[in-house]
Amino acid sequence: MLRVTKLTDYATVVMTVLAHGDAAVLSASELAERSGLEATTVAKVLKPLAQAGLVEGFRGANGGYRLARPADDIGLIEIVEAMEGPLGMTECSVHTGNCGLEQSCGVRANWRRINDVVVEALRAVTLAQMLAPPPNEPPRRRIDLHMA
Repeated sequence: MLRVTKLTDYATVVMTVLAHGDAAVLSASELAERSGLEATTVAKVLKPLAQAGLVEGFRGANGGYRLARPADDIGLIEIVEAMEGPLGMTECSVHTGNCGLEQSCGVRANWRRINDVVVEALRAVTLAQMLAPPPNEPPRRRIDLHMA
């Protein structure tokens, strides 16, 4: 199953709290309270987000964190990659030389193509869009299965 880590999910939650703040500087404890996360978890996600240039940290009595850029300018892929590194559906989607089948593999190029589609989909979704309520989706079509 393709799934982001819990820390990446939590990083997205923290980033949406900061995006709601309209450039306000929020302390780690304020972020923890507003996000419903533990303070230690918030501190853990803020470090890689700051290293990636997605949040700015300020020291002192009125210190805290704020978004480094407007939420419209931050793609979801940036948050994912800040927390997990380059996105790779398979090992060979990112790095070459790790598989003995590379030279004769018939699916490697297709996995790379799929990887590129997923990256572009995450790049197309901005942090600002993550703040919006989900659109009303039509109910999923039910498929009846009959066992013989």
